[in-house]
Amino acid sequence: MAKNNKPGNNNLHMSKAGKQDEFYTQLSMIENELKYYKNHFEGKVIFCNCDDPYESNFFKFFAMRFNILKLKKLIASCYDRSPIAQTQLSLFEEEKPPQERTPYFAKMIELEDFNADGATDLLDVEWLLKNKKDSVKKLKGNGDFRSEECIELLKQADIVVTNPPFSLFREYVAQLIEYDKKFIILGNQNAITYKEIFSLIMQNKLWLGLTNGDKSFKVPDYYKPRATRYWQDETGQKYRSMGNMCWFTNLEHKKRHEKIDTFRKYYDQPGKYPKYDNYDVIDVNKVLEIPGDYDGVMGVPITFLDKYNPDQFEILGIANSARYIGNYECYTIIDGKKVYNRILIRRK
Repeated sequence: MAKNNKPGNNNLHMSKAGKQDEFYTQLSMIENELKYYKNHFEGKVIFCNCDDPYESNFFKFFAMRFNILKLKKLIASCYDRSPIAQTQLSLFEEEKPPQERTPYFAKMIELEDFNADGATDLLDVEWLLKNKKDSVKKLKGNGDFRSEECIELLKQADIVVTNPPFSLFREYVAQLIEYDKKFIILGNQNAITYKEIFSLIMQNKLWLGLTNGDKSFKVPDYYKPRATRYWQDETGQKYRSMGNMCWFTNLEHKKRHEKIDTFRKYYDQPGKYPKYDNYDVIDVNKVLEIPGDYDGVMGVPITFLDKYNPDQFEILGIANSARYIGNYECYTIIDGKKVYNRILIRRK
C-alpha cells in the first residue's frame, strides 16, 4: 500500500474489508511469548497502538501486571469499533451508534485497589478508566497508527507491543524503525520474504521471537466460514487458525544466542547436499541437517530464523526460484527443478 501521510477512514476500512485484518489475539498466546521479555519492561512506557482497551488482550496483559512488571505507563489507542466495542463499559456520556463513535486512547500510570475489595485486578482497571480524569481521551482524528495524534503517542513509548494489520505490516514496521522504537509484534511468516523486512533481519535490526508457528484467533461474526482452519465455540464465537505466524522483535531474548547443533558431516555424504544450478551453494533441506564441517554458502529453510544465532552464522540473503534478496545472487533451482525459499547463510 502506498504511503499516506494523512490516512483516512477509507484506507483502513478497505484494508479490513479486502484483507480481513481483524484477528483478535488470545491472551494465552500473548502470555506464552511475553513471559520471556519481563526484564525489558521495568520502568518503561508500553504502547499498544492497534488496541481498544476493552477488547485487546495486549492491553489486558499489561494492565493486569502493571505493578508486577513495574511499568512506568501503559497506553492503548484504537482505530474504530469492532462488534463488541463499548459493550462492557460505556466510556462517554453520549450514546451514539458504533459507526459514529469517536476513537480514543487510554493510559495508565498507576494501579491501586481503587474499589477497595482487597485486590488489584481488572475491576480496578475498569474503575480507573471510568472514573479517573484524563485516563481516557477522545482522539480528534480516526485513530490510524499513522495519524499525527498516534505518532505523538508513539514518541512517548519505549516498547510497542501489538498485533498490527497484516496488510499494513511493511508500513507499520517502517514507522517503528523510523522512530527508533523497541517492539514485540505479531505477523505472518510470509513477511520474512518482504524486501524491507528481510533487509532488517540481515542488519540484525529485527529477528523472530520464541513461540512461532500455528496460532488461533477470534474473528468478527461477519467473517465467512471456511472448510479448514475455522470453527465456532458453544457461544457462536468464530475462530480461524494460521500455521505460519511469527513474533517479530528487536528485544534480546535467551534463545537468540543459543548455538545450533551441527553434528552432520558434509564430506562424509556430499550427495546428500546437492548444489543449485550454476551456483556454488549447497541445499540443506532441514535446519537439523546443517553440516558442521562445511564453510561455504548454504541454502536453508526459512524456519532457520527460529534458531538463528548471529554469533554463529552470517545471513547473506534470501533466494527462491525467481529472485534473490540480499548481497549474494542466487536462485534456488536444482537440476532444473524449483526449490522452496531458502535463507542463504555462511558459518562465521
